[in-house]
Amino acid sequence: MTWTSWLALVWVWCSRLAIMWCVKTTKTEAAAAARIGARLAARKRWELLGQLRSCFARTGPWLQAGKYLGALAGGLARRNGWTIAEHAGDRSPDRTQRLLNRACWDTFAAMGVVRRFAVTGLDEAARRSGRRRGLVVGVLDETGQEKTGSATAGVQRQYLGCAGKVANGINTVHLAYVRERGGRALIGSRQWIPRAQIEDPVKSVVMGIPVDLEFRTKGQLAIDIAADALGDGTWFDFFCGDEVYGRCTQLREFFEDQAQAYVLRVPRSFRLTLPGGQTMTCAQAASTLAASAEVRSAGHGSKGTRWYRWSWLATASLRHCLLIRRHLRTGELAFHYCFVPGTQPLTLTRLIRAAGLRWPVEEQFRAGKDSLGLDESQVRLCTAIARHTVLVMAALAICAVTAALLHDRTSTQAPPPARPGQPPPADPGMTALTIAEITRILARAAPPGSASYWLDWRRRHQARARWYHQRTRLARDAAITQAS
Repeated sequence: MTWTSWLALVWVWCSRLAIMWCVKTTKTEAAAAARIGARLAARKRWELLGQLRSCFARTGPWLQAGKYLGALAGGLARRNGWTIAEHAGDRSPDRTQRLLNRACWDTFAAMGVVRRFAVTGLDEAARRSGRRRGLVVGVLDETGQEKTGSATAGVQRQYLGCAGKVANGINTVHLAYVRERGGRALIGSRQWIPRAQIEDPVKSVVMGIPVDLEFRTKGQLAIDIAADALGDGTWFDFFCGDEVYGRCTQLREFFEDQAQAYVLRVPRSFRLTLPGGQTMTCAQAASTLAASAEVRSAGHGSKGTRWYRWSWLATASLRHCLLIRRHLRTGELAFHYCFVPGTQPLTLTRLIRAAGLRWPVEEQFRAGKDSLGLDESQVRLCTAIARHTVLVMAALAICAVTAALLHDRTSTQAPPPARPGQPPPADPGMTALTIAEITRILARAAPPGSASYWLDWRRRHQARARWYHQRTRLARDAAITQAS
């Protein structure tokens, strides 16, 4: 062997050693988090799919449901029958459309499987992180999807929160499972169908509305969802909801019959019976309690602690009370009618903590719509809409459980500021993996190079922005407290 051959051989081995050394020493925190998240999410996906097998009469639709889940989290710009079929590798959208419209599988049994999977996974994450003593809250809320035309089941002109106005669309009532200082996921849903469509025999057939379906208000749909969850053995310290559910007498009576505590928003015109027998509205009660309000935290958000003025008022019932929240800056009032059974302590602190846990359901709606296509069900039949919603809930549960299990392992964020003028830390750290980041990871099985860099950059930038937001809110809240 000539000296040039020896030189070439030495150069090859040195190059290999250099590559091996570089690969070993340039593994960023983001790349490690991406690999861990991708492996855990894939494992959870197969675990949930295995549990869903009993809901399908045949293997073909079950396998297609797995492809559907993969496409929902596949980073598609638009999710419909064509794009999902293309992502799944099908020759046409026929299998996807058959899965949603005509395949034989139990939609509500699948919803129960998703609920048990999400609750078990989030409880396990809480146990691992030592947060089992936090409150567990079931949050009732609805979200909408804008639709054109009049051929879709449930469509009519109505107020849609997603549009912020009256628009043509559909509304679905959801139940979210929220753990204090922990994870959260959607675990139940029912679409609201107008009475006119149910009672019209022609429309009900065209829209695929079941023959035995009876008209249910949103409050009554909330009863159905809560009954399924409670009947499944799911434990909640409180149920929370906005005014749509707080003014539903049937829903409140259902919770009281179940000895289930609740903190439900009610309108300012809601009437109370005081211990002396006199009655007054919530607005009148707020004027009498303005001087006794105290500033307390409603929990921690991404931008810092959320401070409000709180007061509460006893009623003729020993287990009912009115909780009033006043915004520190605007003075806006929010009224909560509360019930706590005799087996649980009735304290102002617990009620405030429960009331502060209602907002995470909005995070779930945003994650479901932005990352998984919750509002992109380009179907018209009632059954197809319900099946699309269940499959999105399944994909969301996989990402939510993965994020909760990896929260402490992937969060390196710097401690929050302690005073308004505190200088920023040299290293802000990184935020924990979120549902949005996990869906991006799943869209790229092994993100090298640019994808890993951007994962790193986003999480570090979010940690820095969060720290500055917390410092700004700290200074603002201090000024408001001193002024008041």
